[in-house]
Amino acid sequence: MKALFMIMPLVYLGGSGYLLWRTWSLVAGAPLWVRILYVLIYVTLSMLLFISIGARDVSLPEWLLGGMFRVGSVWILLMFYMIMALTLCDLVGWIVPSFQAKLHVAVVMTLAVMVYGYVNYRNPHVERIAITLDKPIEGTPLKIVAVSDVHLGYGTGKRALQRYVEMINRERADVVVIAGDLIDNSIAPVRSAAMEEELARIEAPHGVYLALGNHEYISGVEECIEFLEQTPVKVLRDSVVTLPNGVQIAGRDDRMNRHRLPLDELLSEMDAQKPIILLDHQPYNLDEVDAAGVDLQISGHTHHGQVFPLNLITDVMYEQSHGYRKWQHAHIYVSSGLSLWGPPFRIGTRSDMAVITLK
Repeated sequence: MKALFMIMPLVYLGGSGYLLWRTWSLVAGAPLWVRILYVLIYVTLSMLLFISIGARDVSLPEWLLGGMFRVGSVWILLMFYMIMALTLCDLVGWIVPSFQAKLHVAVVMTLAVMVYGYVNYRNPHVERIAITLDKPIEGTPLKIVAVSDVHLGYGTGKRALQRYVEMINRERADVVVIAGDLIDNSIAPVRSAAMEEELARIEAPHGVYLALGNHEYISGVEECIEFLEQTPVKVLRDSVVTLPNGVQIAGRDDRMNRHRLPLDELLSEMDAQKPIILLDHQPYNLDEVDAAGVDLQISGHTHHGQVFPLNLITDVMYEQSHGYRKWQHAHIYVSSGLSLWGPPFRIGTRSDMAVITLK
């Protein structure tokens, strides 16, 4: 993992330099000041996202930090797909020597893919899952809305949160669970936009429960918990709540906390004869979860790669990178994320929300 974090900056710098070289023909014949300005703008755009993340705790205007984050994240994806499109055009040019308009075609291809990705992102998929357990549930079947990775902050603002709350409320769920990363990189834009007002609108008679994700730790876990105490969202941090119908929901602290409770210790607080739902942000060691007697685990974190071809990588990295699967005993659902981190595009993946009926 450490080697990966060392290699990725080098790959990014190499890709940035390559695209600058490939697009240099656009200004090659221009005056010197135009060429210098082009390089300065290009380098600034390439570094903008990292500058905004590094300056998240600096006293800068919210509109400036938010704008830097949004523009910088879009630029990185634009650059990524431009390199892919240019590579494809080069391949076509090698097969068909008369094909010369490589740069222009690559630009059109990239813009078309990104328009599709934005529209796809703005229309999350609702996955409906019916699960029959071999344990009793008192009364009628339990309807759960499960989401993850909303990433409130500069990327997912208050207007987006309003859409998500309306989407959740349309389902008239008994309980709403959030499997981590409700907050993005900083609590500051969440507070300044008064997003607790929208979170307070979530309707669920049995409550709204959250397990912490790695981004709550990135944002400052204590500050995030303090903020959430102003909302109906109850944080389950290595703790358990039992609903009126006997269903037990356990929220496991994120792997970022190396001192979180072992799974068996957390489950020892629960009645094994009654349904057990586990919220654990990162979907690791699912075979252990299956063997431990958990009936339903809800996770997130993977985003299913968010954009192609990163979804192929998450499929290799995780035992279950997204969606629903019935294991030997446990039912496991891994959300691709109701929203996402960084650039607002879904390419080859879908944002999702699960409506799970337990009976």
